[in-house]
Amino acid sequence: MSYKIAGIDVHKRVLMVVVIDASTPEEKPERRRFTTMASDLQRLSCWLREQGVEEAVMESTAQYWRGVWLELEPYLRLQLAQAFSNRAPRGRKHDFKDAERLVRRLIADELILSFVPDGEQRTWRDMTRMKTQLRRDRVRLQSQMECLLEEMRIKLSSVVSDLLGASGLRILRALAQGETDPKKLALLGDDQLKCSEEQLVDALTGRPQPMHREMLGLQLERLQLIDRQIEKLNGLIAQAMKPHQEAVIRLAEVPGLGVDSAQQVISEIGVQASTFPSAAELTSWVGTCPGKDESAEENHSSRSAKGNKYLRRVLNQSAHAAVKKKGSHFQAVFRRLLPRLGYKSAIWAIAHRLCRVIWKILHEGVRYIEQGSDSDPKVRERRAGILARALRKLGYDVAITHKPGYGPEGNANLAGYDFRRSLGSLTNQSLLGGRGGRHCYEIKCIAAGLQKTLYVIYEAEC
Repeated sequence: MSYKIAGIDVHKRVLMVVVIDASTPEEKPERRRFTTMASDLQRLSCWLREQGVEEAVMESTAQYWRGVWLELEPYLRLQLAQAFSNRAPRGRKHDFKDAERLVRRLIADELILSFVPDGEQRTWRDMTRMKTQLRRDRVRLQSQMECLLEEMRIKLSSVVSDLLGASGLRILRALAQGETDPKKLALLGDDQLKCSEEQLVDALTGRPQPMHREMLGLQLERLQLIDRQIEKLNGLIAQAMKPHQEAVIRLAEVPGLGVDSAQQVISEIGVQASTFPSAAELTSWVGTCPGKDESAEENHSSRSAKGNKYLRRVLNQSAHAAVKKKGSHFQAVFRRLLPRLGYKSAIWAIAHRLCRVIWKILHEGVRYIEQGSDSDPKVRERRAGILARALRKLGYDVAITHKPGYGPEGNANLAGYDFRRSLGSLTNQSLLGGRGGRHCYEIKCIAAGLQKTLYVIYEAEC
């Protein structure tokens, strides 16, 4: 039976296309050259359909493949191959040969294919990655401002914990507006600053020049623009993911993760992680599982392979936060692995475990159950407040009310956070054995005129 596959060698200005019948690959392929302009992309789409092509494969050449993908996505089954898996022998590289080699290696299952999500998830990715880049720009700008203050002989960052906090920004704006008196600048500091007034005055005694103040003013304007753009992106991401807010909340319950991290994870792997049949395949794609460099039946290195750099960054940061949560399961595992693996490897092992937990939560629709030793109800109350504030930032009207003695009394230890909607009877309650009482915090979220009630069940040991 005939099954035609197109191979597309992508360049910035031109596309080299070949069509091969997978049932008779020895026959001479059809060849055609197209440009990357919109009119030629439409001609390419029509020509491939006239040829009866059902599947197409192309190289991930920079970002130039995106336009071709978007044009052909509604009509064909598409595959994106990593370019290094289609390398040609030295001195035998040719554009049409590259396209033909793509098809033949796809048939032989020799290509390394990339995961390209659907259009909605690609939009989430673009927004979350843009926000990540803006945050990096903000950190870079803070370093530039600190360098400028050093030239002004002002040591503000040595006496305040956050240079761009409320007190720091008030002082920097006054400096940019021409105020040079250290005592007047010190009065702008908050009373809660850990440094004394004398230390603050001493740190603000410098020699700012007019050009320094002008440059500082420009940097503050840029900082304000970045903060405004980040705030707008937060609203856009929250609006785009509102239909999947339950998945976001379930991920935010995991120690080390929060609302922002949950949004980034879902934008990278999807709401249900359905592309990955198992947790092992997800960890392999992300690059958190141990690698292999085997030769003569010996593994010479267990260094993790490269994977999705955006998700690796989120998991690394989340692992550092998870091991600092007192009484959590991840902290206990980290302390057990630390003497044997060292700090970096132990943190990476926690990131690997977090990745597997994330797959289970999304793929199976379950909730995280804390199995650690923490049993302080105040910790749970504080955690409820943190999550409620995060939900408020996303545009929800959140109120926390304390409901002592919710549900039947009896056996209960902490089973973890459990956000669930008030839809009649509460189901899937996660309880562990033991004696104790319950503490229930009700979080009401009102969004777009729709009132939803989410319950946070805490079970604290008495």
